[in-house]
Amino acid sequence: MASRDEAPKLSSSVKLVLLGEAAVGKSSLVLRFVNDDFQENKEPTIGAAAFLTQKCTLPSRTIKFEIWDTAGQERFASLAPMYYRNAQTALVVYDITKPTSLIKAKHWVSELQRQASPGIVIALVGNKLDLAATADADGGDVDGGDGGSRAVLTAEAKAYADEEGLLFYETSAKTGENVQSVFEAIANAIPESTLKPRGGAGGFGGSGRAGGTGGGGSGGEGVGMAVNLEDGVGAKEGCAC
Repeated sequence: MASRDEAPKLSSSVKLVLLGEAAVGKSSLVLRFVNDDFQENKEPTIGAAAFLTQKCTLPSRTIKFEIWDTAGQERFASLAPMYYRNAQTALVVYDITKPTSLIKAKHWVSELQRQASPGIVIALVGNKLDLAATADADGGDVDGGDGGSRAVLTAEAKAYADEEGLLFYETSAKTGENVQSVFEAIANAIPESTLKPRGGAGGFGGSGRAGGTGGGGSGGEGVGMAVNLEDGVGAKEGCAC
């Protein structure tokens, strides 16, 4: 039983945006974090972005992540600034079996450093670690190819992340490896000065609205929706956590 004198944990809302090329597994990472689930043939993000929430409990504070999972298709790239505006954190995701996805990830990192909020916490995440493990176990190559083997060396990506001052993780949305660790590391790295009281982070563009509908932190955890600025807002599969 908690002591009567024990102070309640502080609770803060944090806006987090996911960026990366299409099919690198951004939505699968979010689904694993929010629902502890994985869908083998998950469809691409509907519209320009999807919105979900999930809590991350630290020893001294509870962080409520307000997650904007942006679509990776090139036709939506110009809309990305609307989603990373006022974001305190970002996951930039690439596929460890696809070198061009790291090039695109570096582009997003540069754009965030130029245009996002000062002090934004950025994590570079190499996803699909399970494919490299499978290829290695089968005696496959680790230098690329279409067989599902590693094509981006850990040392190469980590060196870039260290040079740019980024957090760095390799993950598997399929097995769950390191997914929770990424979000916990981000939560721990957020400067206290940028944390806002619960409900203060807002959703779309920091306003708490998305495409004319409520999309901020007022809903319960696990709320999900898809946002398409071209066609309006559509429902997304709900998430429970």
